[in-house]
Amino acid sequence: MIDGVIALYIFMLAAFTGYEVISRVPVILHTPLMSGSNFVHGIVLVGAMVALGTADTTPMRVIGFLGVFLAAGNAVGGYVVTERMLQMFVAAGQKKRGAAK
Repeated sequence: MIDGVIALYIFMLAAFTGYEVISRVPVILHTPLMSGSNFVHGIVLVGAMVALGTADTTPMRVIGFLGVFLAAGNAVGGYVVTERMLQMFVAAGQKKRGAAK
């Protein structure tokens, strides 16, 4: 198993690297990046469901349920944000026609 100090070091390194990568993304690429991160959140959701399915004790089930709940909320929220971002690129004439339906 990984010691706590090593796990903390890996977490801090991943957080710093993620921040540096995301801060350097041009504005035009944010929507495709969101779509990719939504895919990753979907994988996290599947992993949380597998962890919940193999849970044996009540605390493990509670943590697994919390993981599934938070991962699902994160994935759904990501898709909502992506949809709102994509709506900003719809031409004004298309918005009026879409509202008439």
